[in-house]
Amino acid sequence: MTPFDSSMFFYILFLSLIPAIFLGLLEKKLKYYGTILSLFMIVLFIGINKFQLISFFSFYIWQVILIEGYLKLRKKINNIWVMRLFVFLSILPLCLVKFSHFYTTSTLGFIGISYVTFRTVQIVIETHDGLIKKINLLDLTYFIIFFPSISSGPIDRSRRFEEDINRIIKKQEYLNYMGTGIFKIFKGVAYKFILSSIIYNYWLCKIPSSFSAINILQYMYAYSLYLFFDFAGYSCIAIGTGYFWGVKLPENFNLPFLSKSMKEFWNRWHMSLSFWFRDFIYTRFVMNSMRHKWFKNRYTSSYLGFMVTMVTMGIWHGTYLYYIIYGFYEGILLVATDYYQRKSKFYKAHKKEKWFMALSIFITFNLACFGLLLFSGRLLIYFK
Repeated sequence: MTPFDSSMFFYILFLSLIPAIFLGLLEKKLKYYGTILSLFMIVLFIGINKFQLISFFSFYIWQVILIEGYLKLRKKINNIWVMRLFVFLSILPLCLVKFSHFYTTSTLGFIGISYVTFRTVQIVIETHDGLIKKINLLDLTYFIIFFPSISSGPIDRSRRFEEDINRIIKKQEYLNYMGTGIFKIFKGVAYKFILSSIIYNYWLCKIPSSFSAINILQYMYAYSLYLFFDFAGYSCIAIGTGYFWGVKLPENFNLPFLSKSMKEFWNRWHMSLSFWFRDFIYTRFVMNSMRHKWFKNRYTSSYLGFMVTMVTMGIWHGTYLYYIIYGFYEGILLVATDYYQRKSKFYKAHKKEKWFMALSIFITFNLACFGLLLFSGRLLIYFK
């Protein structure tokens, strides 16, 4: 069963909300019920596939051993290479899944392995930073398997999550949570099941597959809008569902197609992902390169940081060529944007004028849509 994608899932979700609402209104902690339900939901998502069930439980045990082991080791050894080793071991199962098409035809992994890996890697890194000094096994388990966001995010942070699940929510506040949750779920349903379905069925599916400029442009815009409403819709439903369990998952989209630059776009599109890569790859790469004086110019560090971050993001989506090209494209756009905004006198003179902002939104929208066209893999079909 796919999360948030069928009437049966929503029926089960509705039934599961009843005890949550009852406990919430009684001002009881929801994490015990939430942990049991999340485990049940994951088994439901995976279904009768025994191999994926074994993969999931093996992954969970592996990650818990790594996290608990590194927490104890960190108290004795504060070495960045030890941390990097544990990060590598944490992402190793994901790497085996991502590269599995090179060496097997079997389906490896389980639903949500990419997003769960983000959660465990974050814990390892922040343990090294000294931000995490102790771990409660139940809280860790709940964080890893929290079902509303397991398949496609949003990507939460463990310390924020633990604060939510361990605080007592007063009745009136929980009623406010319910109101917010209902609004976001209905908004997500409208996005995912109405707007994205209309775009898909009445536009995207009707575009001829023959190579022509008009067909490519149509597909670029249709796919971009479809992807936004489908993914933003899913995110809204996941966030809304989280509110019923007292968890305020981070927002994932903020009108990204109204961005005035590609840097702004990545602060509005799939925000939990872009902020994760910013905090744990880009910032650390730049700070490390400046600390060790790898480059004479600090902008060189920043620009290489953009490229490393976006190419890594592309590979994270998949190891196919179009994902890697997409990562390079987005990295080049971020470098070009930063350079233009720093160097252009024309930009500095007109950036606050309405006509310039409107033109910037139009250009950014088209650049972003072309990036999503690359992401779709459609262009490579024509060149095979």
